[in-house]
Amino acid sequence: MTDRRRALPSVDRLLRTAAVAALGADQPRTVLVGAIRRAVDEAREQPQTAPLDDAGWAAAVARALADATTPTLRPCINATGVVIHTNLGRAPLAEAAIEAIAGAARGYGTLEYDVERGQRGSRHVHCADLLTELTGAEDAMVVNNAASALLLALATAAEGGNVVVSRGELIEIGGGFRIPEIMEKSGARLVEVGTTNRTRLSDYERALGEGALGRRGLPRSGGRTARRAPAVARKTSPPERTAILKVHRSNFAMIGFTEEASLEDLVVLARKRKKPVLYDLGGGLMVDLSDVGLTGEPTLREAVRTGATAVVASGDKLLGGPQAGLLIGGASFVKRCRAHPLARAVRADKLTLAGLAATLAIYRDPARARREIPVLRMLTADRAELGERARALAAQLPASAGAEVVETQAAVGGGAFPGTELASAGVAIPSPEPGALAERLRRRASPVVGIVGRRRVTLDVRTVRPGEEAEIVRALAQALG
Repeated sequence: MTDRRRALPSVDRLLRTAAVAALGADQPRTVLVGAIRRAVDEAREQPQTAPLDDAGWAAAVARALADATTPTLRPCINATGVVIHTNLGRAPLAEAAIEAIAGAARGYGTLEYDVERGQRGSRHVHCADLLTELTGAEDAMVVNNAASALLLALATAAEGGNVVVSRGELIEIGGGFRIPEIMEKSGARLVEVGTTNRTRLSDYERALGEGALGRRGLPRSGGRTARRAPAVARKTSPPERTAILKVHRSNFAMIGFTEEASLEDLVVLARKRKKPVLYDLGGGLMVDLSDVGLTGEPTLREAVRTGATAVVASGDKLLGGPQAGLLIGGASFVKRCRAHPLARAVRADKLTLAGLAATLAIYRDPARARREIPVLRMLTADRAELGERARALAAQLPASAGAEVVETQAAVGGGAFPGTELASAGVAIPSPEPGALAERLRRRASPVVGIVGRRRVTLDVRTVRPGEEAEIVRALAQALG
């Protein structure tokens, strides 16, 4: 049998083919040539599927061209029911935040310019007043994400020294990153206390007690997993530089035979020993949501009220803003954080600051925040309202789709309120091959991401934004066509 790869056309011949040449009418020649090469390479790797005529080659090049020119980061419809979906970009922004970001992006702005004095200013002023007003903190600064905020706070408080933390709070966050690894990069040495399930105040007291930390800040005895800072840091920083870190276990729940020291008790202890207390809150909740059954997640104001030296949190989770790290707390400590060399490496850009400031301004009216901030609106959506939306969506689909309105269980996501299920509603589309149907919905220019189940694909309307229903109808029409 003749090897079909011998008959593959050259790139030059395909470029002279009218149907292929027409594909490059709106594209640079280099892009078209690249697409042709990809189509030929694919045929070389799978010769049994190689096109047999010019029309087939034009179709293959068109697919390669579409792949090359379609952005990898593009809008999609989240129909999974997971409100803060990390893989889908976490929090969708309020319209006010979108407008503020667009305004900052269009031209120049007063990012680091003091208009009153006519001289250089600081980017840290743009959200600080809003954060202190809303949380009651003395001062605040914004960096590019929560992990950066924690890194900066640890480096400021305990670089070259020790940070005392419960074993039960050495958690892993998204993307495989672990709190101990972040702590190590800050230059602080990790001192673990307690056990996985039970850590008492007395465990912290022993770690901070006179003589408990030996030369170089290492415990003389008792549980410790060594994580040492670089040698340079040990030589230049005093070993008595010690901080306490409290980590809110926001992405998992621990039940059963458990015990932990409260943040309030740790603050009292730290004040007696004149040590800073850092609190990694995580989600950045600004308003109480207990009236809709969401409990156990402290608000930023509650965290600040404990008297912790600094509280770090995310701006793009429960807060509902752009990706950002919030570092709020005592004025003197935040001032030291601003002056730390790491502050420049982790600073937020003008688009982040514009979007976050607009989001924070909405929180001045809590009722408005629930209406206009998408994350809060989705989390507090009424089950009856969701049922009506699901029925309205199902009614727009052809009878041949076999759509059925079903009850679903949505989730908060983003590592917040672990184990909490939100009663929701959706539209189920029966299919003998639900995986294939879900793939067709995903592989569109405007992807629709749903839930793949046994012999059906379900679209949860809790996370479908108003106005996206029409696109879902078009997507299903194409996928079922």
